[in-house]
Amino acid sequence: MVQKMFNPLLTITEIRVFLPSAWVLYCQGTQRIIQPMPISPLVSVVIVTWNSKRYLSTCLDALLAQTNKDFEIIIMDNGSTDEGVLDLEGKYSDLKPVIKKLNKNLGFAVANNIGARLARGKYLALLNADAFPEPDWLEQLIRTAHDNPEFTFFASRQIQANNPELLDGTGDAYHVSGLAWRQNYNHLTSKYGMQSGEVFSACAAAALYVRDDFIKVGGFDEDYFSYFEDVDLSFRLRLIGGRCFYVPQAVVHHVGSASTGKASDFSFYYGHRNLVWTFFKDMPTTLFWIYLPLHMLMNIYLSASFLFMKKRSIVLKSKIDAFYALPAILRKRKQVQQLRTASSGDIHRVMIKELFAPHWASRERNKRN
Repeated sequence: MVQKMFNPLLTITEIRVFLPSAWVLYCQGTQRIIQPMPISPLVSVVIVTWNSKRYLSTCLDALLAQTNKDFEIIIMDNGSTDEGVLDLEGKYSDLKPVIKKLNKNLGFAVANNIGARLARGKYLALLNADAFPEPDWLEQLIRTAHDNPEFTFFASRQIQANNPELLDGTGDAYHVSGLAWRQNYNHLTSKYGMQSGEVFSACAAAALYVRDDFIKVGGFDEDYFSYFEDVDLSFRLRLIGGRCFYVPQAVVHHVGSASTGKASDFSFYYGHRNLVWTFFKDMPTTLFWIYLPLHMLMNIYLSASFLFMKKRSIVLKSKIDAFYALPAILRKRKQVQQLRTASSGDIHRVMIKELFAPHWASRERNKRN
């Protein structure tokens, strides 16, 4: 075996079989020049930026301070006009960031999918440009992933960067009506979100995924553009048997909606449209028919509740556009459900089922606004 490995007549394929950590740089006749292959990082951190210059350096400084150094950084510039990525390769040469510039803003979903395809790591860490992780953020996520192999994606403890006494979220909850919200948003950091455990979804502002699973389900749905796309992704990961774990030790300070505004027309439109698409596309068939009446009532109620508010036209347009596109969404549903291996019971178990839970959660979130 050893003699064969150094046989000058070996083919490139044979060399790769016997020397999996090497690659052939040059081949002519019987000559072989072999150099080490670049070692793939454990984690690929993908950052999507759109006119986020005032935050990006703080984010990269936080990554530079990480205790776990086994990662690469891929920065997706989504058609920014603020020159936020100018000279980042020189300023952060130790991080060796890979910068991919898009000609226009293709949306959070598209940009992350491109970044995921460029990634080489086993794990894919998605991080917003306005999210600033504490030094042991990656270390805590990776340690939890190794200690809990039955889980395949992980949520961070998010603290409001401008109000550090308040939480920005501890994973996402999903209600059987199709509504979703960040758990413990606007709750006191000193009292809430200390307990680790399973949650329905991970907020993609700071989340860790097994990259192969992300690719298997097709990544983010690019028709979503932005908002609710991480809930939809998590739902589809659950359908193939994935589970999400909340890691309170993995702390990120998040500004939140820095580019679009927390209560902007943009966020209202895409959030309200995309929650309809997620229900129709992802809900397992048995649960779909059981909860469809509740989903429809919820949408009617939301539309009616905004009739006398400034956002009425935006919300109504989002619902009209959502239902107008349902034929295409139902075609996607066939593909999504064909991949499903989890039972309806597995999905139902981690949903919020109490009828008025969204109302009470909304009241709690708004107490400190």
